[in-house]
Amino acid sequence: MNMQAAPQETTQVKGPAMQEIKTDVLVIGAGSAGLSVAAGASQMGADVTLLEGHLMGGDCLNYGCVPSKALIAAGKHAQAMRSGAKFGVSPVKPKVDYAAAKGHARKVIETIAPVDSVERFEGLGVRVIKEYGTFTDRDTVVAGNHRITARRIVIATGSSPFVPPIDGLDDVPFHTNETLFDLMEQPDHLLIIGGGPIGMEMAQAHIRLGSKVTVIEGAKAMGKDDPELAEMVLRNLRAEGVEIVEGAKAGKISGKAGAITVQTDNGTFKGSHLLMAVGRKANIEKLNLDAAGIEHDRAIRVGADLRTTNRRVYAIGDVAGGLQFTHVAGYHGATVIRPILFGLPAKAREDHVPWVTYTDPELAQIGLTEAQAREAHGDRLEVLRSGFEENDRAIAEGRAEGLIKVMVVNKRPVGVSIVGPHAGELIGLWALVIANKLKIGAVTNMVAPYPTLGEVSKRAAGQYYAPRLFDSQLVKAVVGFVQRWMP
Repeated sequence: MNMQAAPQETTQVKGPAMQEIKTDVLVIGAGSAGLSVAAGASQMGADVTLLEGHLMGGDCLNYGCVPSKALIAAGKHAQAMRSGAKFGVSPVKPKVDYAAAKGHARKVIETIAPVDSVERFEGLGVRVIKEYGTFTDRDTVVAGNHRITARRIVIATGSSPFVPPIDGLDDVPFHTNETLFDLMEQPDHLLIIGGGPIGMEMAQAHIRLGSKVTVIEGAKAMGKDDPELAEMVLRNLRAEGVEIVEGAKAGKISGKAGAITVQTDNGTFKGSHLLMAVGRKANIEKLNLDAAGIEHDRAIRVGADLRTTNRRVYAIGDVAGGLQFTHVAGYHGATVIRPILFGLPAKAREDHVPWVTYTDPELAQIGLTEAQAREAHGDRLEVLRSGFEENDRAIAEGRAEGLIKVMVVNKRPVGVSIVGPHAGELIGLWALVIANKLKIGAVTNMVAPYPTLGEVSKRAAGQYYAPRLFDSQLVKAVVGFVQRWMP
């Protein structure tokens, strides 16, 4: 008698049951853009679900704007100890505790974090799910054991550091902005590949904190900025000891921790640490956009209304492929609130968006640069200039190296470039002017307190009327007539 073995029983381990959620607004990503939408929509009565698979606050709070400006501040304090001679203060070599400077950056993050926390947003009525989201169809997203159907979906997943495929890079330890602020060991010699805003800000912060720094740029450092103003920044960085090598495309990287070599077509450079700062890429990998009918390439395709090719879905902030700034992300969030909640049209624009590189001196820009304005407007363009050397506050503080350029067409500013101390604060006035399409007279009519750096803007605006008043024979004739005949 043949005996057959009895079939073995199998036990299936089941995960938690899928939870079905229906919501008015689903926000994917809890960075600056997503948090703006979630807070606004919830407080105005919508049912809002927010997904975040990593850190609340996104790149800006945890790896970008916040810790970088904290580290820059530490560097400024160190530099002030070296540069007091002209004020009658004996310069001294600062004793820098690099780990403590990084601790300051961490403390700043911890101070701001509650504003972006799960607890705060749940207190606002937002349903927060700590999972990444993936589309399964045009209006459904799965996040962990949640299946979410939404009337409107907002993708706000931001961007991450772009790491180019350089020969040997995979075998060498390197940092991006996502890891740099966890580094507590003082770099002896920091190599930075990339001469854009992140690279130049971190270069200056580290040279001031006591590291040697070499910036390796394949094209032109700060190449997207007005070249006249950018050169003033680069000259100052070089004077402080930063080695800036332009036209040096990295071809091969080799070495190990503490001893890294970068070979370029313009020389070979050796250092102890390597920072990759060559740009950003949109975070779209986990989304399964094709399932939702959302067209994309390196970023998500959107119209001026920030809608994707799926009418139910919007994309805002860095993932939409435009200007990659935190304040743009917040602006996008405010823009899409209008159509999502009220069904009213709204379009985003970029001509009124300022940006700042937080080097010392700072460089700020809004609208068109001089070169862009000349190409767009030709002979109709007037460029107004005013140097900080004519500003009494700048002179008093020993910070008189700076320049403002205002591009004007038919009395309306179309662009402003500023280099100098607190340029990021000074550009705010021009953001107001350009956003509201005001004429240059709005600035000349302003009464600026004396002595402040704000007078730089008023003086620049005055250059528009100076030749029309002081060089006009008609004006002089009218004044002469009035003086002769007025009782």
